[in-house]
Amino acid sequence: MAVWGACALLTACAGGPRHSGHGDLTLDTRTVASVRHAALVAERAAASRAVASLFVRSAPAVLALLQSHEAAGELEARLAKCAVQAERRGNALFFQDRPPTRAECGEVVEQDACGKPVTRAMQLGRKKHVLALECAREVLEARWPAPFSIEQRYRYYPNAKVVETISREKEARLIAEDCTEELRGTLKPDLVLHADRNLLKAALILDFKFPCPETNPPQWTIYRESSPYAGRRQDGVYEEALGGKALMISPRTGVGVKQP
Repeated sequence: MAVWGACALLTACAGGPRHSGHGDLTLDTRTVASVRHAALVAERAAASRAVASLFVRSAPAVLALLQSHEAAGELEARLAKCAVQAERRGNALFFQDRPPTRAECGEVVEQDACGKPVTRAMQLGRKKHVLALECAREVLEARWPAPFSIEQRYRYYPNAKVVETISREKEARLIAEDCTEELRGTLKPDLVLHADRNLLKAALILDFKFPCPETNPPQWTIYRESSPYAGRRQDGVYEEALGGKALMISPRTGVGVKQP
């Protein structure tokens, strides 16, 4: 309707005569230009509304909570920006603002408590996750009207289709006691956006991905043979356990759907 109205006004302005001091018919070019601009703005706004954000397309509850496509798109853009900022800040810590090379990503830089090698890619990924989640917390506190969880660990029982939370205190105690076997098969998504106070159900599940080198495409983890979900992909298990849609956020591609 906005586009039609603007076009109708344009027709009226272009077709209606205007008398000059000499009695000649002239065209008010300033008015015509203004109306054309208004029509273009209205057309672009209509097109923008027609293409909903990926958040809305993946979870209609997002639109119900945020009440506009613009608010959903802004939330999506802000979280994508968190990934970009974390990528830059993480690289700046080690490489003076340049991205690491493929060889540098594969370098073993330390060993973990179990003696397993830690590569530069793993080290960078952890640091960038910390930075991204700090940013995401600020964004969600300002823009998400319902509860959200950051790095909440869940225990999922696939046969019974039951999920439960593991407290941060218990998680820290088990890790400190080197009882990580008790955490085998648990899930720990980066962000879970809830639609209501049920913290065992998700509207959206979001994971930051920081490929190293940056030219690698972001990918979901495929669980190894030692996992209860061996051969399955991370996003599918997340969705089965928590009921929401799982999306990746990465610096180069922004918010993305699952890869084929």
